[in-house]
Amino acid sequence: MKDISLFHKFVSFSAAVHQTTHEWTKMAKPETLSQVQYKIVEYVKINQPVTPSEISDCLHMSMPNTSRELKQLKEKVLIKKSTDTNDRRKHYIQLSQQGEVLMNETFSIMEVSFQERIQQVSTEELAKMEEALDILQERFFDSTSTARKPSQSNTQADKL
Repeated sequence: MKDISLFHKFVSFSAAVHQTTHEWTKMAKPETLSQVQYKIVEYVKINQPVTPSEISDCLHMSMPNTSRELKQLKEKVLIKKSTDTNDRRKHYIQLSQQGEVLMNETFSIMEVSFQERIQQVSTEELAKMEEALDILQERFFDSTSTARKPSQSNTQADKL
């Protein structure tokens, strides 16, 4: 029964993470981006390079909607597309220099809130928190994400 208790704690933890993420996003999201566009740019920032289908799957969007939003983000010069040199049908999305600057500014705003939340936490507790996050990332969240990244040598920038 210990696993059930752990599961309930994890569900509660996940809900708290989603709530905090929502609050930070609401506070820091650039006004020039829709909520969907922001989520795409954030996902690309953390996971780049990514394929449009990975974006579609992760954000639970249809491919036509994903393509439309990517086109708008490209028009805003926040993303760039590259093509796999081994398979010209496969495209990768990365942030442009302007997109990197935008997300770095956004994450800086979020970091201020993060620092405020942890300012009363002891050094020992911070070390435990970091260890817990490392364990969660390594043992729970990273089960499939590390094997899918393409080599940068397999992509070339589109001329579009």
